[in-house]
Amino acid sequence: MVFYRKYRPQNIEELDSKSVREKLVSVLSKDDTHAMLFTGPKGLGKTSTARIVAKILNCEKLTEKDRKAGKLTPCNKCDQCISITNGSNIDVLEIDGASNRGIDEIRDLREKIKLSAARANKKVYIIDEVHMLTTEAFNALLKTLEEPPSHVVFILCTTEPHKVPATIASRCFQITFKKATDEELLRAFARISKAEKIDADKDAFTEIAKFADGSFRDGVKVLEELSAVARGKKITKEFVQKTYQIGDIDKNIDEMVESLVNKDVKAGISLVGSLVEQGIDMKYFMETLIGELHKILLEKVGVSKVSSKFADKIELRDLKRLIETLSEAAGKLKFSVLPQLPLEIVIIEWAVKDSSDAEVVHKNFHTHNAGELGLKNPKAVGANVISENFVDSPHQNMLQELIDKVKIENQPVAGFLRGCAVSDFKNGALILEAKFQFHKDKLEDPKAKEIIEDALKEITGKSTKVSFVLKSI
Repeated sequence: MVFYRKYRPQNIEELDSKSVREKLVSVLSKDDTHAMLFTGPKGLGKTSTARIVAKILNCEKLTEKDRKAGKLTPCNKCDQCISITNGSNIDVLEIDGASNRGIDEIRDLREKIKLSAARANKKVYIIDEVHMLTTEAFNALLKTLEEPPSHVVFILCTTEPHKVPATIASRCFQITFKKATDEELLRAFARISKAEKIDADKDAFTEIAKFADGSFRDGVKVLEELSAVARGKKITKEFVQKTYQIGDIDKNIDEMVESLVNKDVKAGISLVGSLVEQGIDMKYFMETLIGELHKILLEKVGVSKVSSKFADKIELRDLKRLIETLSEAAGKLKFSVLPQLPLEIVIIEWAVKDSSDAEVVHKNFHTHNAGELGLKNPKAVGANVISENFVDSPHQNMLQELIDKVKIENQPVAGFLRGCAVSDFKNGALILEAKFQFHKDKLEDPKAKEIIEDALKEITGKSTKVSFVLKSI
């Protein structure tokens, strides 16, 4: 079993977020809440915390008097605790909001919650990615939250709280899961290393935390990878840097900042090529680069006393624009066929003075790289991937309108749509044909499908389901 699942916190004390621990103790010992809303980025333990709450409410060794007295540690040995931990408890249901988002599913849920718990003290419904529910489903859920049965507790989890209607959120006790601090990440790494007998020092943990981006899950994955590579040897800062090819990161960052400040395309692109050859993680490099530019920004506005030799070489306005451009490019990394392309495009477009020049350089850059890669279609390179044109169909105009609308919400998704053709469109269902499996996988992501179907509803005036097939070769 992977570390993250193996070492899921099993009680409040094991939760690595101090603020979450404190809020849970407060609400569970004083309030008889019937609904909770857990919000925050992925990988911070929202679902794990929901299971802990379910155990506290149903542990056979904990009495109501214990809970009111603040004794909130489940035994993790009784039938209720064990079945909740392994996911077999019939009174604790975990529901995927993305797969059960319609009104029919919520109506079915409303009928079932009328029944008392089979064996537990409370029936607990954990709805993950609750923001994916339809408007009609939210309305149906609201009626239940307004007059909840005394034996039912809802725990709603979401990575996008702004999509949860205020009427729902206002009826829940909300706990925000913020990105983990370095101190909290180090606490988690130390806890798992002790259990796994991993020999690692604090400096190594600090280096691992840089890869985690505030996510317990991502940080623990890196720790597990390093443990496998180390094979019992001590994990040090130098070992982490060597394994992930980041030993010269400071020097590389310094060189990249210099090339951007001087608008030296050749130096910047050459450095990116060197990074690729070294196997340096592009996400880590871009985040570190943005962090370095942020330090310069703080220096220029007089907040930081850290001195940089580049501070006097770039105007504040240009520095702000560069950080914004790089941040946008970093967001496109996971959709890019080649991870280095978003940064390369920034380097090129940053070096030219006006948009028309940028377009010419951008176009030449794609053509040049495509030739090197041996691609038939130069436009197939980049964050917004465009495959060879499909044969026109009667619905291609609608597809273009769909692409235009989706682009406003999410440019990478629009880019993948450009590589599709309409296979069929009837009876409220649109089937799009993708040429590459990579495109199909990205478009079938629940969040991407939601964006596309919302845009389709605007175009057609009615709900339209979208599905994807792979073009036959």
